[in-house]
Amino acid sequence: MAEVKAAWTIFVLTLVSLVLIPLQWISLKLKLRARKKLPQIWHRIATRLVGIKIRQIGVPSTDRPLLITANHASWVDIAVVGSLIPLSFIAKSEVSGWPIFGLLAKLQQTVFVNRTRRSETGQVADVIAERMAEGDAMVLFAEGTSNDGNCVLPFRSALLGAATRAIGDDETNVWVQPLSIAYQGFYGLPMGRAHRPHVAWYGDMELPGHLWGIFSRGALDVIVSWGEPVLVGKTTDRKELTQRLENEVRAMTISSLLQKPVESTDSGEIGPREFFSNDEKPAKAGA
Repeated sequence: MAEVKAAWTIFVLTLVSLVLIPLQWISLKLKLRARKKLPQIWHRIATRLVGIKIRQIGVPSTDRPLLITANHASWVDIAVVGSLIPLSFIAKSEVSGWPIFGLLAKLQQTVFVNRTRRSETGQVADVIAERMAEGDAMVLFAEGTSNDGNCVLPFRSALLGAATRAIGDDETNVWVQPLSIAYQGFYGLPMGRAHRPHVAWYGDMELPGHLWGIFSRGALDVIVSWGEPVLVGKTTDRKELTQRLENEVRAMTISSLLQKPVESTDSGEIGPREFFSNDEKPAKAGA
């Protein structure tokens, strides 16, 4: 039955894609308002087909310009967050060349970052800032990679400079909102740290096999926690902002995984480097 479910999910999602992809392409060419909503519809259908149940704590900010900084455990994060509100992602440049997923990313107006060329960071930050100034909510997976879902890795500050660049000469208010994504349940039962890596996509995992596993098993319970938006000004210290966002995302993630309030990032057992470090992870893992 699991194989039948996976095949059915892929079949239906293919039909949905064949309808929505041309519509999104036309919407982008003609700059129609639907270009922001159609990807959300695709993600919403995908999560329901797979059987992903999403519980939100807090609400996404309605203020713009807005940069959302989130933790990252799996490609599933993209469908989960993308199903909630119209938004675009910031992803590593390799994603643009992936079959199917590269096309879907481009159609969602993803901004691609070449992490091997630090000289391009400023240019990419300007592109992100321009998109934010146009009213697009942009999602940054601030760890720079994915992990096993049991921890939050240190945030990288480089692309958070886009927030201050979006302020412009007219001193426009810019908001940065922390976001936690935690995989808490499986078939309605607590997932536990031993099983959570089966949902996460990290290390040397091959994407086709992981996709099939998610499609066949499904029935995931995800907790999405929205933190309080932070108002950013030209004098905001980027590194201090990065640390503040990291601390809040880690606290929200611990709270979701342990199913109890956590007052500070020192509480709980989940640390920033407990299971995986950036140095240990291959470049191909994570979006």
